[in-house]
Amino acid sequence: MKPFAKTLISLSLAGAAGTLMAAPAPGERISFVSCPVVRDTTTVPCWLSNYEGESYYLTIQSDVSASVQPPLLGHQVLVEGIVTDDPAICGGIVLEDVHLTAMPELDANCNTMLPVDERYVIDFHPRPPGPSAGRLAFAANPGTPAAAPPPVPEPVGPQEFDIYYDFDKGVSFRHPRYLSEILRTAEKLQPSRMVVTGVRGAHLLSNGTLLEESENTGRRRAEEVAGLLQDAGLDVDSDVSWIDARDDADGIDDWQSRRVTVTLIP
Repeated sequence: MKPFAKTLISLSLAGAAGTLMAAPAPGERISFVSCPVVRDTTTVPCWLSNYEGESYYLTIQSDVSASVQPPLLGHQVLVEGIVTDDPAICGGIVLEDVHLTAMPELDANCNTMLPVDERYVIDFHPRPPGPSAGRLAFAANPGTPAAAPPPVPEPVGPQEFDIYYDFDKGVSFRHPRYLSEILRTAEKLQPSRMVVTGVRGAHLLSNGTLLEESENTGRRRAEEVAGLLQDAGLDVDSDVSWIDARDDADGIDDWQSRRVTVTLIP
């Protein structure tokens, strides 16, 4: 059984035996694994998740251009964020600096869809009909073309880039822009060497459970990124390595441990 599967089992058993805790105060970091819930509204669906007797607002339903990707029904979601005292959205406590990951394993219990409730109105424009062409569901001006990538400053000395990942996942649709930035910088820097380091992340949940990514995740990520950059024309000597961040997990921005670091050396 994979490490994250073992962790989720122990998490479920601990939750069944424990008692409900007081709601966290504003400013407190919180992280948990739970089933997501989608609630329809008169504008755009919103996503929630329940933990320790409280409901938390996660995000709205949006397309792949959104900075926070919504979870998936049929999968538990890893929620990482900071509690705020903002007015509730969709009946849920609002989190800031939120990071969501749909867990890999299927969970048939995660299938709750709530009907429209007139009390909840999302203050965003609804998704326009038809394909969104990569726009956010709440784009203020759907006819506005996508902005050009920002110019790459003239690089001086070694250049380091961090690429962050969803839990136990590899490269996804949101990573090409980061890889493109590396390639654009390499065109100007003309590096002689590239160092790629993949990290197998770990996350300390609010209830003290340590959630670990699968073995060899760091290696898979590092080799995948190095291969993609080389295939795209970055033909330099490459040092590829990987590490395990298990001992560094403290529940504070643990999402940053799920990464690949690329360093271009002149």
